[in-house]
Amino acid sequence: MSLLEVEDLHTHFIARGLDNRIRTARALNGVSFALEAGRTLGLVGETGAGKSLTALSIMGLLRAPARIVAGAIRFEGRDLVGASEDELNALRGGSIALIVQSPRTSLDPLTRVGDQLIAVHRAHRQVDAAAARERAIAMLASVGIPDPARRMNAWPHELSGGMAQRILIAMALINEPRLLIADEPTTGLDVTVQAQVLDLLRRLVREKGIGAIVITHDLGVVAHYCDDVAVMYAGSIVESGSVRAVFGDPRHPYTRNLIASTPEKLQVDRGRRPAVPPPNLYALPDGCHYRDRCPDAAELCAQAPPWIAVGDPGHCARCHFASRQGTAA
Repeated sequence: MSLLEVEDLHTHFIARGLDNRIRTARALNGVSFALEAGRTLGLVGETGAGKSLTALSIMGLLRAPARIVAGAIRFEGRDLVGASEDELNALRGGSIALIVQSPRTSLDPLTRVGDQLIAVHRAHRQVDAAAARERAIAMLASVGIPDPARRMNAWPHELSGGMAQRILIAMALINEPRLLIADEPTTGLDVTVQAQVLDLLRRLVREKGIGAIVITHDLGVVAHYCDDVAVMYAGSIVESGSVRAVFGDPRHPYTRNLIASTPEKLQVDRGRRPAVPPPNLYALPDGCHYRDRCPDAAELCAQAPPWIAVGDPGHCARCHFASRQGTAA
């Protein structure tokens, strides 16, 4: 049994427009993947692809007008779709943790940093205040906070953006969760600190046997720190597999465009950056959602594309022509 199984997940935004008509944005369309303990999955794709919404759906943090309309989310065999708020609260921050990319809005501005860390730890672990404080100081040190004992008394507004982000990472890791979801976890950090934080996450995955999902626009981060990758477009996973297989032999044209858009590629081949406008989630085309922008589109693409196994075991792509040998653009 996988640590986490997401099966045919559909999350929609359903709201009444100014014309009083109900409008539906199909933000997630049949997302499916599995995550094993001790492995890290990278979720990549452009803004609006559905990466963060997938994380919020798993965590049960959706707010109206977003809601799950179909599918299953199983954590250690337990379906989280339809779970009560009390049941989800028992998991969030303990067994499942989320690192968000907005530290300024996630830290309580009226509570000292140390008190917030201690509260999170004691909410899920039966420890006294002294032990919780010791654990909090150790976590601050582990994410590179200088003089961690003194920083326990700091107020959030006294922190730089990068330091606030590291506080959030320490808060997510303090209870050694079995599932860690990191949504752009190193936003605002300099390169050196970014590497330290990512090394810490990778070490925890390996030593503690936790499963991790890293959401990022940085394909380099995925290449260096993730075992597997899932490429998202228009709320669907269009290609997935091991990082080596997907990046080494991409079979979906959108994956090839993403790889071609990395700074390293652009330095070598300027002028060929593919223009891929975001899709309209209120009016997705029939068949392949990428076909209106795909350079390889054919008449067959008006039909829903199959999920085809290609290349290495576990490497699959949602494309009629995925069986063709792919090359990075």
